[in-house]
Amino acid sequence: MPAKRPNFLVVLIDDLRYDEFGAGGHPYLKTPAVDRLAAEGALFERAFHTTPICSPNRASIWTGQYASRHGIIDNVARDAMSHRLPNYHLELQKLGYETAHIGKWHMGNDGMPRPGYDTWVSYDGHGKLMNPRLNHGGKYVEHTGYITDIMNTLALEFLDRRREPGRPFSLVFAHKAVHPDAEQAADGTLRISAQGGYVVAERHRDLYRDAVFPRTPNMLSPEEVVRSKPAWAECFDLKSTPKARAVLDALQAGSQEEIRQRARMMASVDEGLAAILDRLDRRGELDDTFIVFLGDNGYFFGEHALGPERRFAYEEGIRSPFVVRYPRKVKAGQRRRELVVCQDIAPTLIALAGGRPGPQIQGRSLLPLFARGRKPAWRHSFLIEYWAEQAMPWLVGMTYKAVRTDRHKYIHWVNRGRAGELDELYDLERDPYELRNLNASRAHKAVRQKLRKELRKLVADAAGL
Repeated sequence: MPAKRPNFLVVLIDDLRYDEFGAGGHPYLKTPAVDRLAAEGALFERAFHTTPICSPNRASIWTGQYASRHGIIDNVARDAMSHRLPNYHLELQKLGYETAHIGKWHMGNDGMPRPGYDTWVSYDGHGKLMNPRLNHGGKYVEHTGYITDIMNTLALEFLDRRREPGRPFSLVFAHKAVHPDAEQAADGTLRISAQGGYVVAERHRDLYRDAVFPRTPNMLSPEEVVRSKPAWAECFDLKSTPKARAVLDALQAGSQEEIRQRARMMASVDEGLAAILDRLDRRGELDDTFIVFLGDNGYFFGEHALGPERRFAYEEGIRSPFVVRYPRKVKAGQRRRELVVCQDIAPTLIALAGGRPGPQIQGRSLLPLFARGRKPAWRHSFLIEYWAEQAMPWLVGMTYKAVRTDRHKYIHWVNRGRAGELDELYDLERDPYELRNLNASRAHKAVRQKLRKELRKLVADAAGL
């Protein structure tokens, strides 16, 4: 008799940092449901986004591809392209899965259903934190209330009302939290909405009052940053203009209150996850469901004088929360150190469903990492890529390609300086806060040359050359 195929639940949080949950190391944020996943499964301590910005990275999750291949390279509304993505749910449907997307899509600004899903609930663009207008399978419906609570209810309703007996499901549950309210024009320009920045559920307004997120050594002034990162000089000058300051002030960017507001928004997310785990448990399906919890990009709290950015290749921007629970294969309580990327989700789920990932998929199945016995060969480097775009008025020309290995990181600024003179090289083992740029160090010439060679190879592979 063939083995029972698991259900799939992917919980995606917008803008969540790698350390923005209890088990991830946040000093005061309480997330008992997420922590339960980590205690009963595996927490990947070195999981990454390869294009740390919403639309490109979401496309990478659903396709298993680098942005260079799937073509969603920024947040500009590419509606037609986003309806034609080689989404892994298309393959799961062929394999007999009931598929559902509930929540934020944000590839193209229309909230209409995308191919690959039997159940669809989403919204145009970024949506609204309060009283959202949601698209249910092609029809827009006005809702009243807080969007996180509404989405939690819709996810529970999906679990209750589906499906043919014995037919496995794959649910993507994509929260708007912890992203603030914003409006995005077709050209990608971001404007803080009239509602203004972060909005939390009324019951959580007083959570974490006066709590403090500790400063880290890389929370520096722009002047201090530019000394070792000269590529940032123009960006910081532009960031001081009145237009830029209006966006930053609306978000309370880099302040303790911004960090507290995000933590309060996570309270509703965690409550909903707890209810989902309870519902699956009562249905006898919890241990038969492969659960992944992650974010869609990182976020800076002022590290390297950055905020509200998430787009850049320093660790706070590219690292992701990444927790997996599936007791049939994943031993409880693991802390994994392998370099994993968001593209690894698609081939993992296809393999668990009994399919074979196609050659277009660039990620790797995680299943060999959980197998007993000999340790499998695994990646030792990956590509990070970003194309300068118009969402923030100070990001002119900040295109880069970067390589991250077990120990080092090399960032090549495509439109900054000559012959790589403004590039950055870090020894992450000795300098985890990325303070000392070794690009001009003679002692690191061999390392620099090796990383440049590896970067060229990764760029070619990502593009399919």
